[in-house]
Amino acid sequence: MTYGEPAGPPNVRALYRVLVVCTGNVHRSPLAERLFTQRLGSASQLIQVSSVGTAARQGTPMAPQSAALLAEMGGDPTGAVAHRLTADLVRCSDLVLGAAAEHREAAVRMSPQWALHRAFTLRELARLLRLEDAAGVSGPIARATALVEGAARRRGSAGGTADDDVADPQGAPLEVARACAVRIEEAVERIVRAVLG
Repeated sequence: MTYGEPAGPPNVRALYRVLVVCTGNVHRSPLAERLFTQRLGSASQLIQVSSVGTAARQGTPMAPQSAALLAEMGGDPTGAVAHRLTADLVRCSDLVLGAAAEHREAAVRMSPQWALHRAFTLRELARLLRLEDAAGVSGPIARATALVEGAARRRGSAGGTADDDVADPQGAPLEVARACAVRIEEAVERIVRAVLG
């Protein structure tokens, strides 16, 4: 999985790249990736979402339980396989979203200058989004850029919360895995609504 060139200014980019990170890249991050793609609709041609894991075993298929939950939510699990987080992937992303704080921190450690203001947990970004940050801004790439910049400015004063993490459903019963999936879906839908305006 390669992106190519590092991200550039929104007015010259053809793609806005979002990287979703969890541990094994078989539960939380592929579920979020595929939900983003489905919910973005035609805007997914402009906002490219991919997922990786900090300890992923390359090529491992998406866990059956999470794949089934994704399908229930309208996403397509077909062909989802694990990839490992690398510094190059962080540097080539416009936005990095961790399932939990440990995943955000892993991305920042790999590329501190690049990721510090572009890395959030998924639920943290959803919590910090304010539509006024993109007031008068049109187009998904420009709106995403403005919303992320606003959230980054707000982060220091808004305080953190343990509710920003999504627990790993590995080995958990179905009802626990479903609750995790719903927390991901809520955050994805809030972010997508803001980006699409």
